[in-house]
Amino acid sequence: MLLAVCKGQPAEAVAALAAAGQRDFGDNYVQEAQARQVALSGDPRAQGLAWHLIGALQSNKAALAATLFDWVQTVDRAKLVPLLAAARPADRPPLNVLVQVNIDDEASKHGCRPEDAAALADLVAAQPRLALRGLMAIPAPAEDPAARRAAFARMRALFDAIAARHPGVDTLSMGMSDDFELAIAEGATLVRVGTALFGARPPKA
Repeated sequence: MLLAVCKGQPAEAVAALAAAGQRDFGDNYVQEAQARQVALSGDPRAQGLAWHLIGALQSNKAALAATLFDWVQTVDRAKLVPLLAAARPADRPPLNVLVQVNIDDEASKHGCRPEDAAALADLVAAQPRLALRGLMAIPAPAEDPAARRAAFARMRALFDAIAARHPGVDTLSMGMSDDFELAIAEGATLVRVGTALFGARPPKA
């Protein structure tokens, strides 16, 4: 799956890409996503899109995220699980969830420790209003492609172990504009691409 990352992009750019056939879009911030969805609500080009949260989720935004998004890719702690489940509207399908893993143990990154991913996945899978779909990671930036590829390979091994426990797991989200080829080679099923689709982000006003 190709996920178009629309952080900082105007609604018109999203609508134009949707008109060209792109259906899945990722936002980093809950409130920015809300404003974008409102702006696109009357645009026929942008109907039936799937919205993914790919930025860190604060607990006080979990209820809003559960109503705005079709996917939350950044569940990294147990506290978020019941909050998302309780707020998912009854008339919507279960919320698709990815467990975010801090695969390189970076202090500046969100994500659970690799050794905690299975337990967190079990918590998500136990909630009827959530659908555990897989894992997400943002490996540490590295000049050496071999280092990035090694991180992707570790994620694939973790993904395979969790998929063996949960038959519905089918999504491994990793790889961005500058390394998605490496990620795909190591088993990514979803890549998050912004710059390569939209170009550079417009400057802030």
